[in-house]
Amino acid sequence: MPKKLKITWSKSTIGCPQTQRATIKSLGLRKLNQSVIKEDCPQIRGQINKVKHLLTVEEID
Repeated sequence: MPKKLKITWSKSTIGCPQTQRATIKSLGLRKLNQSVIKEDCPQIRGQINKVKHLLTVEEID
């Protein structure tokens, strides 16, 4: 069974570049402190790395 990631948006995007805001949106996050569960794949990991200073990520088995 593939691992999953619980991604929580923990810091505001005020003052961040538009590309980082778009990355947050593409992860499915709309509101601050919202969480989504995504499959662990290279594409999602790449998006997380772009905005890792704004997110909290946990691995779920």
